[in-house]
Amino acid sequence: MRQRVVRVALTAALVAVVLLAVPLALAIRSSLYADQRDTLERAALAAAVRVSPDYTTGDPVELPAPPAGGHLGLYDRHQRLRSGSGPGTGDAPVGRALGGEAVRGQSGGDLVATVPVSHAEQVIGVVRASSPADAVRDRVLAVWAVLLGVTAFALGVAVLVARRQARVLATPLEDLSRHCRAVTEGDLNARAAPSSIAEIDQVARTHNEMLRSLSELLRRERDFTANASHQLRTPLTGLQLTLEAGLEQQDDARLRPLLAEALTTTQRLHRTVEEVLRLSHPEEAPRPAAGQVAVTRLLEETRERWHGLFADDGRRLECGARELPADVRVPGGPVSEILGVLLDNARTHGRGTARVTVRDLDDALAFDVSDEGSVRGGPARLFDRGQTGDGQGTGIGLALARDLAVSLGGRLSLTRGTPATFTLLVPVRRADQESTEPADT
Repeated sequence: MRQRVVRVALTAALVAVVLLAVPLALAIRSSLYADQRDTLERAALAAAVRVSPDYTTGDPVELPAPPAGGHLGLYDRHQRLRSGSGPGTGDAPVGRALGGEAVRGQSGGDLVATVPVSHAEQVIGVVRASSPADAVRDRVLAVWAVLLGVTAFALGVAVLVARRQARVLATPLEDLSRHCRAVTEGDLNARAAPSSIAEIDQVARTHNEMLRSLSELLRRERDFTANASHQLRTPLTGLQLTLEAGLEQQDDARLRPLLAEALTTTQRLHRTVEEVLRLSHPEEAPRPAAGQVAVTRLLEETRERWHGLFADDGRRLECGARELPADVRVPGGPVSEILGVLLDNARTHGRGTARVTVRDLDDALAFDVSDEGSVRGGPARLFDRGQTGDGQGTGIGLALARDLAVSLGGRLSLTRGTPATFTLLVPVRRADQESTEPADT
């Protein structure tokens, strides 16, 4: 910003110099030449007054001193030099002055002024005054040099003033930028300091107010997360322990499968709560490690969990893999939750047969979840909270699934609208890769 302000100020100064100095330089040149011609004309007039008509009969003529560095001479009607100094024969200005008019002109590199000498209403001679034009040109160049120096000085002052103003303008903005960088790095207690510029102070005040509001909002969300963590984990743990105890003590063959299913559902709910709480504190919880569950086992668990639900709706669920090596493993909990969200979305908003297909992409796996329905609405807004597979409702499932995918280092996207197909990309490790890693100490 500082350089931009200096460039703007310097450009404005240059424009001012061009608009003022150039016309001034031309005016000075014209004025100096006009002054020199006036001087020559006055010298010629003063000499013409002293010329007696008797000079034509041979009387001597005493002319005043010529201009500095110039010539002053008297010419008769035949343009011969009769007195003073100058060319022996009159030039064009002398010839024109014999016509009865004073003449200003230039001849042979000299500035010339001629004045006719009259007697009895007749021109009896011409006084010619001249000086070298080079002398006037040297004076013009000298004045222009002074003007150029003044211009350079003015531009230098303009640059200094512009740099000072740029520093005054840029320093508060740089401080505000450093403050924003500190906030980005996690320092929510940082506040922008006031400056002497009202507009920047207004931005700083607005920023500080926004930061206070965000800090309060984050504090409330953290309090809610902590409360939810306590209020959810404790009952779920107690329910899980109760179901485990009941399963160990129950001898009724009809109730044991129900208790086992309830225990599995409770454990799955507990894992879901843990994932949601982990996502709410991404800076505190590391990304889950890969290589926890074999993909074949994950597909089997998914089929067992969702087959009955789809069958109750009169629909089919197909799970399979395309030439998938047996040693491929993925983080089972998060991937299972994402597949659960996608299958629930297909069950609620889709139709026909639902399919879960896994494709091997060498360093990643692609989980394709599709059905025979279609997705309405823009794909860009599909994963926003409040959007669902059919473009209606207020669900957060797809948004949660997307966040889980990102936490794994993967990506969840809608790859086809009809038939509706969602693709989850998950980085994977082979079993041989895990065996070569050093054990944790």
